[in-house]
This record gives sequence, structure tokens and C-alpha cells, in this order.
Amino acid sequence: MSIKLVAVDIDGTLINDDRKITDDVLSAVKDAKKAGVKVMLATGRPIAGVEQLLYELDLKDEGDYVITFNGSLVQDTATGEEIVKETMTYEDYLDIEFLSRKLGLHMHAITKEGIYTANRDIGKYTIHEATLVNMPVYYRTPEEMASKDIVKMMMIDEPDVLDKAIKLIPKEFYDKYNIVKSTPFYLEFMAKQVSKGNAIKHLAERLSIDMSETMAIGDAENDRAMLEVVGNPVVMENGTPEIKEIAKYITKSNNESGVAYAIRKWVLN
Repeated sequence: MSIKLVAVDIDGTLINDDRKITDDVLSAVKDAKKAGVKVMLATGRPIAGVEQLLYELDLKDEGDYVITFNGSLVQDTATGEEIVKETMTYEDYLDIEFLSRKLGLHMHAITKEGIYTANRDIGKYTIHEATLVNMPVYYRTPEEMASKDIVKMMMIDEPDVLDKAIKLIPKEFYDKYNIVKSTPFYLEFMAKQVSKGNAIKHLAERLSIDMSETMAIGDAENDRAMLEVVGNPVVMENGTPEIKEIAKYITKSNNESGVAYAIRKWVLN
């Protein structure tokens, strides 16, 4: 099998439950890069939340790429050149912010610079996200958000509260935005054309790589788009049952260096 591009999700995939990259995964990614394979991280995180991982994996050379914000931003990791940048309008912000209040959910908006919430009682999952991705949190009223370059928005709450609210979201929001549930407590809103899958297709075309020569490795619903477009979709053993249904291969879990197993068995073998 000739795989020339591998896109790897981070949380639940690349890193283990201790949020670490195992030595086996580290060496497999570096071996793949040495073999001429384009390995890139594809994540819902902002760039600030992946910088350290890029250094660890030696994915900071010119011509290395990273997909962040679930495909809203694609950059050359060495130069910072923005290959793809899809943002949301202030009207989008107002629509989603009003909906979150109507549903009784916490909400925050994310730019390249930070996380912004209009909730005076800042949700604990907003703090969790800020800690996870190494970004500051700011309180701003809706009126103060007019000039912000918003990349994505997230409704956040306890899983049972969020699940009940999701059932009440009007269909027109699904028609207007790309909405994905990335964890039991995160529901993400992005511009309609944004997805990890579209980002991979753009990069494959840029690099003259046929989609049959691409692989994606993921575990959750926000990985669906990229798993559906690549020629070789790989799902982690710890992946959701729904996502496993679209896998060509099932690899080991994130705690068992599943990314390394996939790379060595189906890319480097």
C-alpha cells in the first residue's frame, strides 16, 4: 500500500489518557516523515494547543502542515502561512449566542488569540478548554464581539444537559453551520464549508496526492468528515461505535500507541 499523507487527530488518538505522546507513537511519526510521508495533525484545537506537540513530533519544517479548529485553519507549521482560513461573521455569533441562552447552555467563541464568553458565570468546561489548549479566557459582552475574528464557537455543558438541548436546535442551524459533537460536553459550530475532510482534500490537491493515497486516524464524531474522504480511514479501538462503522481498519487504543500501530502496519509495512 502506498500512503503519502496521514492526518492524525489528537485527543483520544495521538495522545494517551495522560495527555502524553508515547515513545512508540513519537518514533513511528518520525519514521513516517523520514520515509517521505506527509504526517499532519488534524484537530479541533487552536494552534496554541498544538505547538508543543508539533515540536515533539518534529513537524515544524517548511512544508509541514497542521489542521486546526476542525479545518477552519490550515497552516504551514514553519512559516505560519495560512493555507485555509474560514471565519464566522458577527451575525453568526449573535445567532448562536442567542440560541445558547435560549437553550440554557454555556457558550464560548474562539479566535486565534483567545476564548471569549458572554457568560458571567464562566462554565467549568470553558476553563477546561482553556487549560487544555493553552489559551486565555476573556469575558466580553455580545456587543464587544463585533470586531473579533471568530474561527469557531462551542456550546458546552454537562453531557446530559447538552444532549437534551441538542434535540431542540432548529434545523436551520444545521443547514447554516457545520455542527459536530467533539466530546460528550462540547458541541462545536463552524462555517458550513469547514471540516477536517475539506482541509485534507485541499492539502492533497495542493500536494498532488490522490485521495486513495491518504489516511486519517481518529476516534470521534468530529473526525467523521476526514475519515469519510480519505482512501484509508483508521479508527481507534477506543473510538465511538458510530465512527467505527466507517473504518477500513481498527487500530489499537490511544493508551496502546494505536497511532504507531497503524503507521507501522498500514503505512510503513
